[in-house]
Amino acid sequence: MPASQSRARARDRNNVLNRAEFLSLNQPPKGGPEPRSSGRKASGPSAQPPPAGDGARERRQSQQLPEEDCMQLNPSFKGIAFNSLLAIDICMSKRLGVCAGRAASWASARSMVKLIGITGHGIPWIGGTILCLVKSSTLAGQEVLMNLLLALLLDIMTVAGVQKLIKRRGPYEMSPSLLDYLTMDVYAFPAGHASRAAMVSKFFLSHLVLAVPLRVLLVLWALCVGLSRVMIGRHHVTDVLSGFVIGYLQFRLVELVWMPSSTCQMLISAW
Repeated sequence: MPASQSRARARDRNNVLNRAEFLSLNQPPKGGPEPRSSGRKASGPSAQPPPAGDGARERRQSQQLPEEDCMQLNPSFKGIAFNSLLAIDICMSKRLGVCAGRAASWASARSMVKLIGITGHGIPWIGGTILCLVKSSTLAGQEVLMNLLLALLLDIMTVAGVQKLIKRRGPYEMSPSLLDYLTMDVYAFPAGHASRAAMVSKFFLSHLVLAVPLRVLLVLWALCVGLSRVMIGRHHVTDVLSGFVIGYLQFRLVELVWMPSSTCQMLISAW
């Protein structure tokens, strides 16, 4: 028995793996799989929770806001300026809408204000231009009236296209009238009456010889038409101002593509 023990100790001393530099080879790897018994123990009810560092990291990731939310919480200077101007525009438009309803402060003047707005509607202007074109017997008059008709049709198509693209509602919930539906003027931006009044007034000031009082009255009429649309609550202030700008640009475009008398006569004869 002592001889067998001495032989076993000698065998252990001669084993290379028992040396100090090779002791790590006998240790199980730290990241290796655990024995089955330990795996079953971990899956039991006494399993330990995951490390606290992983849970804290997941909570931080879930609490992070998306990029668009951060942009909304920290808007740019342009966004702040635009929203401020929009709020001022809505506030001013509501204050100036003194004829917007039956309970408004100027409700008794609503009919007169609406009548001023009708003077800038497209249907009366197109019908009156066609009637004058039929009654006219001079080449110069037919040339001016034919280009005016072109400008009126251009105004209706431009305003209808921009309104359909923007789809901005007015400051008050008001349904458009039948005449507005005929000219496709159902939204607020831009104001079709204002663009038409600006274009027609500039057209008359450029192609008609008028006295100074008539010229002043023509400009005042265009301004009153735009103001009347705000007073009845149909448009915002910026809608009317944009309409004035669009009307002037339409006048400049008609001046660039002005139809001569020969072209007007050809169109009248074909018509």
